[in-house]
Amino acid sequence: MKKLKQGLFTGERALYDIHQIKIIDSTFEDGESPLKECSDLIVNNCIFKWKYPMWYSDNIVCNDTTLLETARSGIWYTNNIEMNNCNIEAPKTFRRSSKISLNNCTILNAEETLWNCEDIKLNKVVARGHYFGLNSKNIEIKDFDLNGNYAFDGAKNIEIHNARMLSKDSFWNCENVIVYDSVIIGEYLGWNSKNITFVNCTIDSNQGMCYMDNIKMVNCKLLNTDLCFEFCNNVDATIDSKIDSVKNPYSGIIAAKEIGEIILDEKYIDKNKVNIKVEK
Repeated sequence: MKKLKQGLFTGERALYDIHQIKIIDSTFEDGESPLKECSDLIVNNCIFKWKYPMWYSDNIVCNDTTLLETARSGIWYTNNIEMNNCNIEAPKTFRRSSKISLNNCTILNAEETLWNCEDIKLNKVVARGHYFGLNSKNIEIKDFDLNGNYAFDGAKNIEIHNARMLSKDSFWNCENVIVYDSVIIGEYLGWNSKNITFVNCTIDSNQGMCYMDNIKMVNCKLLNTDLCFEFCNNVDATIDSKIDSVKNPYSGIIAAKEIGEIILDEKYIDKNKVNIKVEK
């Protein structure tokens, strides 16, 4: 494989349409789309300083590489990209891309990141920004730290382990989500979603889990969570804590250590379809 080492690349499309090349210790300065329409690249310890660094490319591996804030909208329409130990400071990274693998990466400005993408694997990723993961699908996540509202709106087929999410309105309009051993803090969790499971999770969510179909909660704690399960179908929830209040679930079973208030309005629901069990 040919090598380009310690280069300084400037101007629009600086390395346009290159293939089977290893780029080492190099800087991409002013000039849009330096690695557009490329394939089979290894990018080691490089710095990208300008817009649209990798568009319409295939089979890219980036190691120890930095995308500065000005490298915005960095990776769009790209297939099969792996990033290891990278620092992404730019917003709007990853759009309509597939087969994305991020390992031990930090996304400091994750506004509008990972939109309309598929086949995503995140491992030890820290992200800061709103609207993360919009309309993406087939997502596997381990050891994830997110601070940003409206995460995963409209996303499908998600499995998450060991996450800490500070995210209002997360998992809205989702399908087929399972979250293990995680902490989620933020109001209005999960509205308008279906086939959602939380296992061994701690959740703090004012009016969380409403307007949902097929929600399952196994050994979860609900802190500061009131008016939950409103207009939900087929709830199967085992809660290892107090719930502040439950309001008008359509159907299902809810078991909790304690419930501060149970609101069942016959105008909206059939009480015979709801089974609520409280230890005290």
